[in-house]
Amino acid sequence: MNIKPPEIILGFDPGRDKCGLAVRDQKDQILYHEVVSSEAAIATLKSVSQQYPIDLLVMGNQTTSKQWKKQLESELSPTFPIVMVDERNSSLEARDRYWQMYPPQGLTRLIPQGMRLPPCPIDDIVAILLIERYLNNTED
Repeated sequence: MNIKPPEIILGFDPGRDKCGLAVRDQKDQILYHEVVSSEAAIATLKSVSQQYPIDLLVMGNQTTSKQWKKQLESELSPTFPIVMVDERNSSLEARDRYWQMYPPQGLTRLIPQGMRLPPCPIDDIVAILLIERYLNNTED
């Protein structure tokens, strides 16, 4: 049975100090991605859900996820479902994805990829990966 995937998905990587957000459309285009402080996450999520017609929120199931889910359900009163996705090893995967999205320049190219650290937080890339994991699991 083929279930029609959601049109626009909001990915959310919750954390204690910072959170990653990403919005992906039905054409697999990333419309938005950003890392925000945990304090700014709810306000940013509200703003993003007003900018884009979100059909589904996908969030990681690890660090502080249960508290975040309760808070999202009470403060956002979303008109879209919230689905938890396994986020194990997503940070390592996001580090590799970072270098695909932003190829190293100059001398950084000489450092083996496994030893390179992104110069900025990558929680937004984790949010992108959570959306992809959700979509890959619904295609099975």
